[in-house]
Amino acid sequence: MSSTTTSEINTPMTPKLETKLTNKAASPPKVVDESKTTPKSESSSALKSFISGGVGGACCVLVGHPLDLVKVRMQTTSGASATATTSVSGMLSNTLRKEGIRGLYRGVSAPLTAVSPMFAVSFWSYDIGQRVVKSYGQYGMSADEKTQPYVLSMSEICMAGAISAIPTTGIMAPSERIKCLLQVQANEVEKGGKAKYTGMLDCTKQVLKEGGIMSLYKGTGATLVRDIPGTVAYFGTYELAKKELMKLQGIDPNNGQLSPLAVLCAGGFAGMAFWTVGIPADVIKSRIQAAPEGQGNGIVDVFKTLIKEEGYAGLFKGLRPALLRAFPANASCFLGMEVSKKMLGFMD
Repeated sequence: MSSTTTSEINTPMTPKLETKLTNKAASPPKVVDESKTTPKSESSSALKSFISGGVGGACCVLVGHPLDLVKVRMQTTSGASATATTSVSGMLSNTLRKEGIRGLYRGVSAPLTAVSPMFAVSFWSYDIGQRVVKSYGQYGMSADEKTQPYVLSMSEICMAGAISAIPTTGIMAPSERIKCLLQVQANEVEKGGKAKYTGMLDCTKQVLKEGGIMSLYKGTGATLVRDIPGTVAYFGTYELAKKELMKLQGIDPNNGQLSPLAVLCAGGFAGMAFWTVGIPADVIKSRIQAAPEGQGNGIVDVFKTLIKEEGYAGLFKGLRPALLRAFPANASCFLGMEVSKKMLGFMD
Protein backbone atom coordinates (compact mmCIF):
# COMPACT_ATOMS: atom_id res chain seq x y z
CA MET A 1 0.00 0.00 0.00
CA SER A 2 1.44 3.43 -0.88
CA SER A 3 2.31 6.05 1.71
CA THR A 4 -0.24 8.41 0.20
CA THR A 5 -3.05 5.96 0.85
CA THR A 6 -1.83 5.38 4.40
CA SER A 7 -1.77 9.07 5.17
CA GLU A 8 -5.30 9.46 3.80
CA ILE A 9 -6.55 6.78 6.15
CA ASN A 10 -4.77 8.21 9.19
CA THR A 11 -5.64 11.82 8.46
CA PRO A 12 -8.34 13.14 10.84
CA MET A 13 -11.72 13.98 9.29
CA THR A 14 -11.74 17.48 7.90
CA PRO A 15 -14.27 19.98 9.26
CA LYS A 16 -15.88 20.27 5.81
CA LEU A 17 -16.49 16.53 5.50
CA GLU A 18 -17.59 16.32 9.14
CA THR A 19 -20.14 19.08 8.55
CA LYS A 20 -21.50 17.27 5.48
CA LEU A 21 -21.92 14.00 7.38
CA THR A 22 -23.48 15.79 10.34
CA ASN A 23 -26.03 17.47 8.08
CA LYS A 24 -26.79 14.15 6.41
CA ALA A 25 -27.31 12.47 9.76
CA ALA A 26 -29.50 15.31 10.96
CA SER A 27 -31.75 15.20 7.91
CA PRO A 28 -35.16 13.74 8.63
CA PRO A 29 -36.12 10.27 7.31
CA LYS A 30 -38.04 10.06 4.05
CA VAL A 31 -41.44 10.36 5.65
CA VAL A 32 -42.68 12.60 2.85
CA ASP A 33 -41.98 9.97 0.21
CA GLU A 34 -43.90 7.35 2.20
CA SER A 35 -46.85 9.63 2.67
CA LYS A 36 -46.94 10.28 -1.06
CA THR A 37 -47.16 6.59 -1.80
CA THR A 38 -49.67 5.77 0.95
CA PRO A 39 -52.77 7.34 -0.65
CA LYS A 40 -52.04 5.49 -3.88
CA SER A 41 -51.70 2.20 -1.97
CA GLU A 42 -54.89 2.84 0.03
CA SER A 43 -56.88 3.89 -3.03
CA SER A 44 -55.71 0.78 -4.88
CA SER A 45 -56.76 -1.37 -1.93
CA ALA A 46 -60.20 0.27 -1.84
CA LEU A 47 -60.65 -0.18 -5.59
CA LYS A 48 -59.66 -3.83 -5.32
CA SER A 49 -62.22 -4.31 -2.54
CA PHE A 50 -64.87 -2.59 -4.68
CA ILE A 51 -64.28 -4.71 -7.79
CA SER A 52 -63.82 -8.01 -5.98
CA GLY A 53 -66.89 -7.32 -3.84
CA GLY A 54 -68.95 -6.87 -7.00
CA VAL A 55 -67.75 -10.22 -8.35
CA GLY A 56 -68.58 -11.88 -5.05
CA GLY A 57 -72.05 -10.32 -5.03
CA ALA A 58 -72.88 -11.71 -8.47
CA CYS A 59 -71.79 -15.19 -7.34
CA CYS A 60 -73.95 -14.85 -4.21
CA VAL A 61 -77.13 -13.98 -6.15
CA LEU A 62 -76.77 -16.69 -8.80
CA VAL A 63 -76.23 -19.40 -6.21
CA GLY A 64 -78.69 -18.27 -3.56
CA HIS A 65 -81.68 -16.67 -5.32
CA PRO A 66 -83.98 -19.74 -5.50
CA LEU A 67 -83.92 -20.17 -1.72
CA ASP A 68 -84.23 -16.42 -1.23
CA LEU A 69 -87.45 -16.53 -3.26
CA VAL A 70 -88.75 -19.29 -0.97
CA LYS A 71 -87.76 -17.26 2.10
CA VAL A 72 -89.72 -14.18 0.99
CA ARG A 73 -92.79 -16.20 0.05
CA MET A 74 -92.76 -17.94 3.43
CA GLN A 75 -92.39 -14.65 5.27
CA THR A 76 -95.29 -13.01 3.43
CA THR A 77 -97.66 -15.99 3.69
CA SER A 78 -99.72 -16.15 6.87
CA GLY A 79 -103.01 -17.32 8.34
CA ALA A 80 -105.28 -19.32 6.07
CA SER A 81 -102.88 -18.95 3.18
CA ALA A 82 -100.33 -21.18 4.90
CA THR A 83 -100.50 -24.75 3.56
CA ALA A 84 -98.26 -27.75 3.24
CA THR A 85 -96.61 -26.10 0.27
CA THR A 86 -95.20 -23.36 2.50
CA SER A 87 -92.40 -25.70 3.60
CA VAL A 88 -89.03 -25.23 1.88
CA SER A 89 -89.24 -28.45 -0.14
CA GLY A 90 -92.94 -27.88 -0.85
CA MET A 91 -92.39 -24.40 -2.24
CA LEU A 92 -89.38 -25.44 -4.29
CA SER A 93 -91.15 -28.43 -5.88
CA ASN A 94 -94.36 -26.47 -6.39
CA THR A 95 -92.51 -23.61 -8.09
CA LEU A 96 -90.51 -25.99 -10.28
CA ARG A 97 -93.65 -27.87 -11.31
CA LYS A 98 -95.69 -24.78 -12.18
CA GLU A 99 -93.05 -22.29 -13.34
CA GLY A 100 -89.96 -24.31 -14.17
CA ILE A 101 -86.37 -23.18 -13.55
CA ARG A 102 -87.28 -19.62 -14.57
CA GLY A 103 -89.76 -19.53 -11.69
CA LEU A 104 -86.97 -20.15 -9.19
CA TYR A 105 -85.24 -17.03 -10.51
CA ARG A 106 -88.37 -14.86 -10.42
CA GLY A 107 -87.35 -11.32 -9.47
CA VAL A 108 -83.63 -12.07 -9.90
CA SER A 109 -83.06 -9.08 -12.20
CA ALA A 110 -83.50 -6.58 -9.35
CA PRO A 111 -80.99 -8.14 -6.93
CA LEU A 112 -78.57 -9.08 -9.71
CA THR A 113 -78.63 -5.48 -10.96
CA ALA A 114 -78.20 -4.09 -7.46
CA VAL A 115 -76.31 -6.80 -5.59
CA SER A 116 -73.07 -6.55 -7.55
CA PRO A 117 -72.73 -2.80 -6.80
CA MET A 118 -74.19 -3.43 -3.34
CA PHE A 119 -71.54 -6.00 -2.43
CA ALA A 120 -68.95 -3.80 -4.12
CA VAL A 121 -69.98 -0.95 -1.83
CA SER A 122 -70.17 -3.32 1.15
CA PHE A 123 -66.61 -4.64 0.78
CA TRP A 124 -65.33 -1.17 -0.14
CA SER A 125 -66.94 0.37 2.93
CA TYR A 126 -65.65 -2.50 5.07
CA ASP A 127 -62.16 -1.63 3.81
CA ILE A 128 -62.79 2.03 4.68
CA GLY A 129 -64.22 1.01 8.06
CA GLN A 130 -61.06 -0.94 8.84
CA ARG A 131 -58.97 2.15 8.10
CA VAL A 132 -61.19 4.33 10.28
CA VAL A 133 -60.92 1.88 13.17
CA LYS A 134 -57.17 1.51 12.62
CA SER A 135 -56.69 5.30 12.67
CA TYR A 136 -58.61 5.49 15.93
CA GLY A 137 -56.57 2.64 17.40
CA GLN A 138 -53.30 4.32 16.39
CA TYR A 139 -54.31 7.65 17.94
CA GLY A 140 -51.58 8.85 20.28
CA MET A 141 -48.94 6.49 18.86
CA SER A 142 -45.54 7.80 17.85
CA ALA A 143 -44.47 7.90 14.21
CA ASP A 144 -42.26 4.85 14.75
CA GLU A 145 -45.10 2.88 16.36
CA LYS A 146 -47.41 3.68 13.44
CA THR A 147 -44.94 2.10 11.00
CA GLN A 148 -45.32 -1.24 12.78
CA PRO A 149 -47.96 -3.74 11.51
CA TYR A 150 -51.34 -3.09 13.13
CA VAL A 151 -53.55 -6.14 13.68
CA LEU A 152 -57.22 -5.35 14.22
CA SER A 153 -58.85 -6.90 17.27
CA MET A 154 -62.12 -8.78 16.89
CA SER A 155 -64.09 -5.86 18.33
CA GLU A 156 -62.45 -3.51 15.79
CA ILE A 157 -63.31 -5.90 12.95
CA CYS A 158 -66.93 -5.96 14.13
CA MET A 159 -67.00 -2.15 14.28
CA ALA A 160 -65.67 -1.95 10.72
CA GLY A 161 -68.43 -4.36 9.71
CA ALA A 162 -71.08 -2.17 11.31
CA ILE A 163 -69.75 0.87 9.43
CA SER A 164 -70.02 -1.02 6.13
CA ALA A 165 -73.80 -1.51 6.57
CA ILE A 166 -74.64 2.19 6.40
CA PRO A 167 -73.67 3.08 2.80
CA THR A 168 -74.74 -0.37 1.56
CA THR A 169 -78.33 0.21 2.68
CA GLY A 170 -78.68 3.05 0.18
CA ILE A 171 -78.51 0.49 -2.63
CA MET A 172 -80.03 -2.49 -0.85
CA ALA A 173 -83.31 -0.95 0.37
CA PRO A 174 -84.81 -0.02 -3.04
CA SER A 175 -83.54 -3.25 -4.61
CA GLU A 176 -85.19 -5.39 -1.96
CA ARG A 177 -88.41 -3.37 -2.19
CA ILE A 178 -88.72 -4.24 -5.90
CA LYS A 179 -87.60 -7.84 -5.32
CA CYS A 180 -90.21 -8.39 -2.59
CA LEU A 181 -93.03 -6.93 -4.71
CA LEU A 182 -92.14 -9.15 -7.68
CA GLN A 183 -91.77 -12.30 -5.60
CA VAL A 184 -95.05 -11.77 -3.75
CA GLN A 185 -96.80 -10.99 -7.05
CA ALA A 186 -95.60 -14.33 -8.42
CA ASN A 187 -97.11 -15.98 -5.35
CA GLU A 188 -100.46 -14.28 -6.02
CA VAL A 189 -100.41 -15.15 -9.74
CA GLU A 190 -99.81 -18.76 -8.75
CA LYS A 191 -103.09 -18.65 -6.81
CA GLY A 192 -104.98 -17.24 -9.80
CA GLY A 193 -104.43 -13.52 -9.25
CA LYS A 194 -103.54 -10.97 -11.90
CA ALA A 195 -100.01 -9.64 -12.40
CA LYS A 196 -99.62 -5.93 -11.76
CA TYR A 197 -96.01 -5.60 -12.88
CA THR A 198 -94.44 -6.92 -16.07
CA GLY A 199 -90.91 -6.86 -14.71
CA MET A 200 -88.32 -4.99 -12.68
CA LEU A 201 -88.38 -1.75 -14.67
CA ASP A 202 -92.17 -1.65 -14.83
CA CYS A 203 -92.37 -2.30 -11.08
CA THR A 204 -89.89 0.49 -10.37
CA LYS A 205 -91.80 2.94 -12.59
CA GLN A 206 -95.14 2.14 -10.97
CA VAL A 207 -93.74 2.38 -7.44
CA LEU A 208 -92.21 5.78 -8.22
CA LYS A 209 -95.43 6.95 -9.89
CA GLU A 210 -97.63 5.87 -7.00
CA GLY A 211 -95.52 6.89 -4.05
CA GLY A 212 -92.40 8.66 -5.27
CA ILE A 213 -88.88 8.07 -4.04
CA MET A 214 -90.10 7.50 -0.46
CA SER A 215 -92.08 4.47 -1.64
CA LEU A 216 -89.02 3.06 -3.38
CA TYR A 217 -87.06 3.36 -0.12
CA LYS A 218 -89.86 1.89 1.96
CA GLY A 219 -88.40 -0.37 4.66
CA THR A 220 -85.03 1.37 4.83
CA GLY A 221 -85.19 1.64 8.62
CA ALA A 222 -85.91 -2.08 8.96
CA THR A 223 -83.08 -2.83 6.52
CA LEU A 224 -80.64 -0.92 8.76
CA VAL A 225 -81.96 -2.67 11.86
CA ARG A 226 -81.24 -5.97 10.13
CA ASP A 227 -77.92 -5.09 8.50
CA ILE A 228 -75.96 -3.30 11.21
CA PRO A 229 -75.94 -6.23 13.67
CA GLY A 230 -75.97 -8.62 10.70
CA THR A 231 -72.76 -7.28 9.18
CA VAL A 232 -71.11 -7.26 12.60
CA ALA A 233 -71.79 -11.00 12.73
CA TYR A 234 -70.96 -11.42 9.03
CA PHE A 235 -67.48 -9.96 8.88
CA GLY A 236 -66.66 -10.92 12.47
CA THR A 237 -67.48 -14.59 11.82
CA TYR A 238 -65.59 -14.62 8.52
CA GLU A 239 -62.40 -13.20 10.01
CA LEU A 240 -62.65 -15.43 13.10
CA ALA A 241 -63.32 -18.55 11.00
CA LYS A 242 -60.41 -17.69 8.70
CA LYS A 243 -58.09 -17.30 11.67
CA GLU A 244 -59.14 -20.57 13.29
CA LEU A 245 -58.99 -22.51 10.02
CA MET A 246 -55.48 -21.17 9.41
CA LYS A 247 -54.42 -22.39 12.84
CA LEU A 248 -55.86 -25.83 12.09
CA GLN A 249 -53.91 -25.92 8.83
CA GLY A 250 -50.71 -24.71 10.50
CA ILE A 251 -50.73 -21.42 8.56
CA ASP A 252 -49.63 -18.09 10.02
CA PRO A 253 -52.88 -16.00 10.22
CA ASN A 254 -50.92 -12.78 9.63
CA ASN A 255 -49.08 -13.88 6.47
CA GLY A 256 -50.60 -17.09 5.13
CA GLN A 257 -53.41 -17.73 2.64
CA LEU A 258 -56.39 -20.02 3.03
CA SER A 259 -57.16 -22.84 0.63
CA PRO A 260 -60.30 -22.41 -1.54
CA LEU A 261 -62.13 -25.04 0.56
CA ALA A 262 -61.35 -23.14 3.76
CA VAL A 263 -62.55 -19.86 2.17
CA LEU A 264 -65.81 -21.58 1.22
CA CYS A 265 -66.28 -22.80 4.80
CA ALA A 266 -65.48 -19.42 6.38
CA GLY A 267 -67.78 -17.60 3.93
CA GLY A 268 -70.60 -20.10 4.51
CA PHE A 269 -70.40 -19.71 8.29
CA ALA A 270 -70.37 -15.92 7.88
CA GLY A 271 -73.58 -16.01 5.86
CA MET A 272 -75.30 -18.23 8.41
CA ALA A 273 -74.22 -15.90 11.22
CA PHE A 274 -75.72 -12.91 9.37
CA TRP A 275 -79.14 -14.53 8.96
CA THR A 276 -79.24 -16.01 12.44
CA VAL A 277 -78.87 -12.49 13.83
CA GLY A 278 -80.84 -10.64 11.15
CA ILE A 279 -83.88 -12.83 10.42
CA PRO A 280 -86.36 -11.15 12.86
CA ALA A 281 -85.73 -7.71 11.35
CA ASP A 282 -85.82 -9.27 7.88
CA VAL A 283 -89.31 -10.67 8.47
CA ILE A 284 -90.52 -7.21 9.47
CA LYS A 285 -88.72 -5.64 6.49
CA SER A 286 -90.33 -8.08 4.07
CA ARG A 287 -93.81 -7.35 5.46
CA ILE A 288 -93.25 -3.59 5.12
CA GLN A 289 -91.74 -3.75 1.64
CA ALA A 290 -94.25 -6.25 0.23
CA ALA A 291 -97.25 -4.16 1.32
CA PRO A 292 -99.07 -2.23 -1.44
CA GLU A 293 -98.74 1.55 -1.58
CA GLY A 294 -100.58 3.16 1.33
CA GLN A 295 -100.38 0.00 3.42
CA GLY A 296 -97.75 -1.31 5.76
CA ASN A 297 -96.96 0.76 8.81
CA GLY A 298 -93.67 1.34 10.56
CA ILE A 299 -91.40 -1.17 12.26
CA VAL A 300 -93.12 -1.01 15.64
CA ASP A 301 -96.65 -1.41 14.26
CA VAL A 302 -95.68 -4.34 12.03
CA PHE A 303 -93.84 -5.94 14.97
CA LYS A 304 -96.88 -5.63 17.27
CA THR A 305 -99.26 -7.01 14.63
CA LEU A 306 -96.93 -9.90 13.89
CA ILE A 307 -96.57 -10.88 17.55
CA LYS A 308 -100.33 -10.61 18.11
CA GLU A 309 -101.25 -12.79 15.12
CA GLU A 310 -98.39 -15.30 14.95
CA GLY A 311 -96.47 -15.06 18.21
CA TYR A 312 -92.69 -14.70 18.53
CA ALA A 313 -92.20 -17.71 16.27
CA GLY A 314 -93.40 -15.50 13.42
CA LEU A 315 -90.21 -13.45 13.74
CA PHE A 316 -88.20 -16.47 12.61
CA LYS A 317 -90.30 -17.31 9.58
CA GLY A 318 -88.07 -18.16 6.65
CA LEU A 319 -85.05 -18.94 8.85
CA ARG A 320 -84.65 -22.43 7.41
CA PRO A 321 -84.43 -21.40 3.73
CA ALA A 322 -82.33 -18.38 4.75
CA LEU A 323 -79.76 -20.62 6.43
CA LEU A 324 -79.89 -23.21 3.65
CA ARG A 325 -79.27 -20.42 1.15
CA ALA A 326 -76.73 -18.55 3.29
CA PHE A 327 -74.03 -21.20 3.32
CA PRO A 328 -73.63 -21.88 -0.43
CA ALA A 329 -74.44 -18.31 -1.48
CA ASN A 330 -71.95 -16.62 0.84
CA ALA A 331 -69.37 -19.36 0.41
CA SER A 332 -69.39 -18.60 -3.32
CA CYS A 333 -69.44 -14.86 -2.58
CA PHE A 334 -66.27 -14.92 -0.48
CA LEU A 335 -64.54 -17.36 -2.83
CA GLY A 336 -65.34 -15.10 -5.79
CA MET A 337 -64.16 -12.10 -3.81
CA GLU A 338 -60.88 -13.70 -2.68
CA VAL A 339 -60.07 -15.11 -6.14
CA SER A 340 -60.76 -11.81 -7.91
CA LYS A 341 -58.77 -9.94 -5.25
CA LYS A 342 -55.83 -12.23 -5.88
CA MET A 343 -56.16 -11.70 -9.64
CA LEU A 344 -56.10 -7.94 -9.03
CA GLY A 345 -52.83 -8.21 -7.11
CA PHE A 346 -51.14 -6.07 -9.79
CA MET A 347 -53.04 -3.09 -8.34
CA ASP A 348 -51.04 -3.19 -5.11
